[in-house]
Amino acid sequence: MNAIEIRNLTKSFRGMYALDGLNMTVPQGAIYGFIGENGSGKSTTEKCICGHLVPDKGQIKLFGKPYTDAGVRARVGALIENAGCFPSSSVYANLMMQAINLGLKDRNGEIERVLKIVRMEENARLPFKKCSLGMKQRIGIAMALLGDPALLILDEPINGLDTDGMRLMREILVDITQNYGCTVLISSHILGELEKIATHYGIIRQGKMIKEIAASEMDGRYENYVSLKTSNIPTALDLLRRSGYALEMGEGEVHVYGVESPAELSSYLMGHGAVPAELVTHKIGLEEYYVSLMSGKEM
Repeated sequence: MNAIEIRNLTKSFRGMYALDGLNMTVPQGAIYGFIGENGSGKSTTEKCICGHLVPDKGQIKLFGKPYTDAGVRARVGALIENAGCFPSSSVYANLMMQAINLGLKDRNGEIERVLKIVRMEENARLPFKKCSLGMKQRIGIAMALLGDPALLILDEPINGLDTDGMRLMREILVDITQNYGCTVLISSHILGELEKIATHYGIIRQGKMIKEIAASEMDGRYENYVSLKTSNIPTALDLLRRSGYALEMGEGEVHVYGVESPAELSSYLMGHGAVPAELVTHKIGLEEYYVSLMSGKEM
């Protein structure tokens, strides 16, 4: 079963389409990286899923049921834009107010549970206004986790965080999916960080889904390459072609695919009069893939 299934979703504002026939599938148990330029429709999609916006037309299903179903709505937690906390109240007090709002029974137990998940147990009595940006983001996630949702929707939760903050956020999101059985939909512009945790990607442009792909599929489809710079490119090209390497010309360099040992490649070229000035191994990752799609040509 899929956690989210969206078909032909359309949403317009004053005659301009924010979503234009969007299709989207998020498998249950996934960390789904939702990627696109500013204004591409990511936040609008998330708000429609959460019921904050009413689409013009189209279908949204959560765990096989219409997203308007009361039972399925109770299984969704979200952090869109900010946590909406009272600045002078403590972390614990803010969580308690949300727990009361949700009608939870074991409020203290539930608050302790989510504080542990987001690594905030020791800061429960700290006023919200004294928390760092990273702590505020984790508090927002804790609020979204109250009630043990099966689907968590996060809008840019790692933007503005320092290195330690992003590392901690990655650990929390992986923990949520692996140990608590929660599906995570996360939008972000920080593709390098998203690549470290996402199991699936959806790339949106101008309100349309232009590609959905599993991380495992992307890893298996694209091999790494070595970029070669040398003062004698024609000789290097001739040698490499005769040796059976797959080649691609870059800007002032040659991309060599299928290289098992850059050191052996260097020795081979030097022995035949094509001394390398630079050899760098590159991993074809999410950023390269995203750029290729945005430029209109898939790698």
